[in-house]
Amino acid sequence: MSISIHPEIEKQLRARAEAAGLSIETYLERLVRTDQEAGDEIEALAIEGLESGEPIEVRPGYWEEKHRRLDERLKRSGAW
Repeated sequence: MSISIHPEIEKQLRARAEAAGLSIETYLERLVRTDQEAGDEIEALAIEGLESGEPIEVRPGYWEEKHRRLDERLKRSGAW
């Protein structure tokens, strides 16, 4: 397979592949595999989040209240 890549990007890819002791083909295969694995992980985390329980409605002031309660807990525990 032949892919056209801007010469500057190709230069960077070749340098990184060489630094890793890999052929450009192996380096690109690893990049694609890593990208796919990251996408799979994001999808799994999204599904886990959707299945984690009842949704929380975030209204105005939600984060401020969350921070206030956390500050109180930290002060009580002596960690603050």
